[in-house]
Amino acid sequence: MERTRLFGRLDDGRDVHAYRLGDDDGISVEVLDLGGILARLVVHGEGGRVDAVLRLPDARAYFADPAYLGILVGRYGNRIGGARFTLDGCEHVLSANEGRNHLHGGHLGFGRRLWQVQSHARDVLVLRLRSPDGEEGYPGNLDVVATYRVRDDGLALLFEARSDAATPFNPTHHPYFNLAGDAAVPASAQWLQVPATGYLPVADDLIPLGAIADVAGTPFDFREAATLDARFDGVDAQLSRCGGYDHCLVQRPGHAFAAALYSPHSGVAMRIDCDAPALQLYGGQGLDRQHPGMGRGLCLEPQDLPDAPNQPAFPLAILRPGTAYRREILYRFACPGRGRAWNEVAAALELS
Repeated sequence: MERTRLFGRLDDGRDVHAYRLGDDDGISVEVLDLGGILARLVVHGEGGRVDAVLRLPDARAYFADPAYLGILVGRYGNRIGGARFTLDGCEHVLSANEGRNHLHGGHLGFGRRLWQVQSHARDVLVLRLRSPDGEEGYPGNLDVVATYRVRDDGLALLFEARSDAATPFNPTHHPYFNLAGDAAVPASAQWLQVPATGYLPVADDLIPLGAIADVAGTPFDFREAATLDARFDGVDAQLSRCGGYDHCLVQRPGHAFAAALYSPHSGVAMRIDCDAPALQLYGGQGLDRQHPGMGRGLCLEPQDLPDAPNQPAFPLAILRPGTAYRREILYRFACPGRGRAWNEVAAALELS
């Protein structure tokens, strides 16, 4: 079985390769050395194999992609307001790539860099990247290792990093999930559960206003499982401001379970475990314009709080010299079957 293949060539002549993990008897994954992109994730559904994430055809398409499909995000996932921050008394100016703000690490970030393949075997791929001092405006030389590992029931992604100077650091992962495996099935028809008790209201430019609001009584309350369609409120000011869901949900301290997703159309369910303090929920509404005909997927991004370097009330997201960063995101899959009640899905995912 071919484990490595040429995935395309960038405009500057650099080759991009895809690395296969797993096999057709279980979970099958393809990861690119470009951006550490999760280009394919195939799992077993009730009716056969299911493509669980949205994908693009070649390397050039991923490099030009404005929607960040599947990328490893960094140095700082989500937004930093005004593309600047002050750290230890020194102001740093970042690249502004979303109006006046900095999004997902800047113009290239981690997602448009070629990562070095440190090792590749049947079930594991280890990628390494050095982000030099001053890249996108960030201080410090940052060394990052991202390890993808296929397990019997899922896929683990481990971030490890060190820096020689204090720097904001908030890596995350940006796949778009539609567990139906069918672009004709709305991603908003998936059932979602997130145990978050708070969310971050945002301004018109999607920068948090600075307060954590209670989810109770709002469309952002997914403590009990529901579809996005069921929770959506067309007159909610926050949803209107973002054209749908593009909000950070704040988790309870000490949690491990981050989110669960289920497609009643394919019978596939997914559980995400991560100890990150928040989870960005994005409904994929921008894809209608960015990739017409692709359909939508849900982004569920475990992370620190957006704009934390500028928000005194938010927990710090600063990596300092001598500190080793380590955070794992675990995606676990099950197939309780089509049209199941949520208690059956929860049992299959061991949510109790």
